[in-house]
Amino acid sequence: MAQKILVVGPSWVGDMVMAQSLFITLRRQAPDCLIDVLAPGWSLPLIARMPEVRRGIEWPVAHGEFGLGKLRRLGLALRAEHYDRAIVLPRKLKAALAPWFARIPRRTGYRGELRFGLINDPRPLDTARLRQTVQRFVALGLERPPAAAPDIPPPRLRVDEDNRARLLRELGLDLGRPVVALMPGAEYGPAKQWPPAYFAQLAARLVAAGRQVWILGSAKEAALGDSIRAGNERVMNLCGRTRLADTVDLLSLCVRAVTNDSGLMHVAAAAGTPLVAIYGSSTPDYTPPLTPAADVLYLRLDCSPCFERTCPLGHYHCLRRIGVDRVLQLATRD
Repeated sequence: MAQKILVVGPSWVGDMVMAQSLFITLRRQAPDCLIDVLAPGWSLPLIARMPEVRRGIEWPVAHGEFGLGKLRRLGLALRAEHYDRAIVLPRKLKAALAPWFARIPRRTGYRGELRFGLINDPRPLDTARLRQTVQRFVALGLERPPAAAPDIPPPRLRVDEDNRARLLRELGLDLGRPVVALMPGAEYGPAKQWPPAYFAQLAARLVAAGRQVWILGSAKEAALGDSIRAGNERVMNLCGRTRLADTVDLLSLCVRAVTNDSGLMHVAAAAGTPLVAIYGSSTPDYTPPLTPAADVLYLRLDCSPCFERTCPLGHYHCLRRIGVDRVLQLATRD
């Protein structure tokens, strides 16, 4: 009988994309295994683009809520699935509760937050050996802690060609000129955000170089997209006009994407889009784009990485010293 695995997924877009490397690894080890993913509701359409996953199950607890009763009810409902194993990616206590209530016999996760008993296959987190987030995810899927960093299969999200055609039609997009996507947002904070004025200069110069530009992001970034577009008819501000899964299909049409270290960076990599990835307060040593088709711009200043949301020194040199000329060169090369 096929092994049934429940994975408790992460809460951030980029982390959810990187979790696909774990799902691929599990299927390589046991091709007939069935993988369900317990995850936030926003991520379920993204999970549906991962062919290794049977189904996504919505995480019932809001951010900042402990939700013991909700997790108990979910766990009791999941008992009927008779899962063989749970893999708990977050290190929070509440992430381990639903698998425990579901009586899943083997519950794997890293030690943390007093989870003794809830996690009965506890793993030590060796941060020196497993430097990258994706390595830590994949390592939990192995039978025992690895002696070295594991091989990482790159995520690859399925493209929906029918939805892609619909988006081109309904958004009034054309492919008469090569498309470069810009992803100027950074949910984490401005210390991960290349200056919007630089993005605006880049957009204008891309158009002058014969490209068209699609700006992608959430509704919260619509005003940012308008400021970058600056009325240029060959720059389309699509922020807030697409769903997360739609961006997979649109990015698959782009010759390049220029992006901060953000969730959409990982979506673009998994859609197969060549990248120019710009890092500020974070580091590609920890969360790199999982594609060989990426040019990474990271200055490695003495103050980097600080992992702060805003620059503690106030100057943002790690971002502002990455010039538009260099990004344009990479974004327009063949």
